[in-house]
Amino acid sequence: MLKNIAKRWLRGKLTMAEPLYIGIDVGTSGVRTAVVNRTGEPLSFARAQHHRQTGDGIDASLWWSAVEDCLLAQMEAMTSTDLDAADVRAIAVDGTSGSMVLIDEAGTPVTPALMYDSKGFDKEAERISNYAPDGHITLGNSSALGRVLRLQTYDVHGQARWIAHQADYIAGCLRGEFGVSDYNNALKTGFDPEAQTWPAWFAHTGLRTELLPGVAAPGDEIGGVSSSVASKFGLPTGTKVHAGTTDSIAAFLATDASEVGDAVVSLGSTLAIKMLSDVRVDDPARGIYSHRLAGRAGAAMWLVGGASNTGGAVLADLFTTEQIVALSADIDPSVDSGLAYYPLRKAGERFPVSDSSKRPVLTPRPDDDAHFLHGLLESMARIERQCFDALKTLGAPEPKRVLTAGGGAQNPAWTALRKRIVSPNVQAAAEAEAAIGAARLCLPR
Repeated sequence: MLKNIAKRWLRGKLTMAEPLYIGIDVGTSGVRTAVVNRTGEPLSFARAQHHRQTGDGIDASLWWSAVEDCLLAQMEAMTSTDLDAADVRAIAVDGTSGSMVLIDEAGTPVTPALMYDSKGFDKEAERISNYAPDGHITLGNSSALGRVLRLQTYDVHGQARWIAHQADYIAGCLRGEFGVSDYNNALKTGFDPEAQTWPAWFAHTGLRTELLPGVAAPGDEIGGVSSSVASKFGLPTGTKVHAGTTDSIAAFLATDASEVGDAVVSLGSTLAIKMLSDVRVDDPARGIYSHRLAGRAGAAMWLVGGASNTGGAVLADLFTTEQIVALSADIDPSVDSGLAYYPLRKAGERFPVSDSSKRPVLTPRPDDDAHFLHGLLESMARIERQCFDALKTLGAPEPKRVLTAGGGAQNPAWTALRKRIVSPNVQAAAEAEAAIGAARLCLPR
């Protein structure tokens, strides 16, 4: 800290210490962190790759290892820009929605983790359907509650103490204490965001209800970092941890979306849509659900939408990044490709339809790779438009602005295709990092 003060003095930049806030985004491809000031302005970033998983199942402890790598990189990045870790006041985490693991009291995973896109929980789905209300978000063989029931079967020795969503687990590792979720991550598992309770009928499904975590509003203070975490990363012992959110909501919070009809579309590995609505809409049969938006636009506002399994991961299976850039330059987005695909990596779709048997359609493949890519991007734009149409039929507004985050926002051909097919008001979001949105959850209200 003294070293940084001296550097600022020598450069004529010595000012009163400004409070800093860190957001951690645990995404599908890696971990990103962002540091913002008290107005939410991003000041520093870092990233780290996920550790390679080997053997059967997913080891959730490697999520934390990747976060540790990223935080160490973030501390170095802060030092290089005269930011001091001693000025950090709070941290919040976002994670992929629906990814979860069972942990013991100390936070040690006692089962493999199941990811957001896992499915095939037919027996669990049948059990849930006996008790869940019609149209409930927990219905279907890919529901998060189905994942929990499957995870229970892996806990053969009854060691589990908590259900931990991905963001819950990382926040718990920061605190050294576990058992708290947020009502955005908990929504798909069945938490009622209006009644603020877990459904009473859960017990009839065979769920061990003692595993259910407490649920806080995103942005609420839930404790402080442990002494070991403070020591390892040079953070003040009083650094607070705030309840987090999902990755797509964090991306929304990173933008300037603020009006009813403002939508944020994340074109990353998958396609995720969130739109600000004054009407709550839910239709699990089409993968549609609403999150309460805390601390942003009031209790009566909702983030409505869902996530499709189409997206950049499909493109990455077919082309290198360099090929996508080169081929996109040969696409005329004003012309229809004449191709109709449903780009998926494997069978299964969540939104605009919920269909675990939905199969990829990637044929016929023309000899011209630019023509093929044209058809893929155009088909993804059609799926995006179908998502907005599905929301509109339930009472949500027509999108006013479509702010775009993720790698796809940097592709001019894709943007032009989306302007033609989705909305003329498609535009890149000024800020696109979910880690920024997570950090902004920590700002004083």
